[in-house]
Amino acid sequence: MPRPAYRSRSLRRVKTKTPGGRLVTHYEKRDRGVPRCPVTGLPLGGVNFKAYRFGIPRRAPSRPYGGVLSHRALARALKLAVRSESAAPQQS
Repeated sequence: MPRPAYRSRSLRRVKTKTPGGRLVTHYEKRDRGVPRCPVTGLPLGGVNFKAYRFGIPRRAPSRPYGGVLSHRALARALKLAVRSESAAPQQS
């Protein structure tokens, strides 16, 4: 039976043949998926997927919420902010 840490399915199992001819199981981290917007679920534009996958820090897009929200979610949020700002009573 494997160690308790290896019983989880968060690590993927890889069958490997040793030089002695035995077949053993190695446990590896799973590959990260494509970065996605938490609101719409769309893949994020302007983010280097290969660098993201391996955890290499890269510059995100310079727009507001770049690398966090998709373009659709950002457009919707900006429209709502402008509309709520213009609907609020103007005080002079």
